[in-house]
Amino acid sequence: MSGITLVIEDEAWRAHRGLQKRLKEAAAAAARGARLRGGITILLADDARLHALNHDFRGKDKPTNVLSFPSGADGYHGDIAIAHGVTAAEARASGKRFADHAVHLTVHGVLHLGGHDHERPGDAKVMEGLEVRILKRLGIADPYAVPAP
Repeated sequence: MSGITLVIEDEAWRAHRGLQKRLKEAAAAAARGARLRGGITILLADDARLHALNHDFRGKDKPTNVLSFPSGADGYHGDIAIAHGVTAAEARASGKRFADHAVHLTVHGVLHLGGHDHERPGDAKVMEGLEVRILKRLGIADPYAVPAP
């Protein structure tokens, strides 16, 4: 593993004590799970930045939680970008801790860099299963489990 680089563009990310270390650990765990050996950059941004990236690269005129940009370069796997506001809103709506949801999005984004996808049901089952196993090792509950009534 050549390394995980964090780029903090939105200062709101700095308000979460210990989060940077957890995100690097999550990215490294996901890289191992996807059998990636090479660099990864994580952009911690605001919703406006993710909105612009989502528009420019996916043609979707709205912010999103996480985007992945595989590099194709030897020794460098690519970049992921995560939106603070969307992440916070999703965490609140699902009753999850912000840090746990941010870790999940990091794992999810890195698995995309490794070629995993969730567009077809069979692919989603494989990717989500890998996410759940990685998150469990990181001490985070299954994000896909249906909460008890």
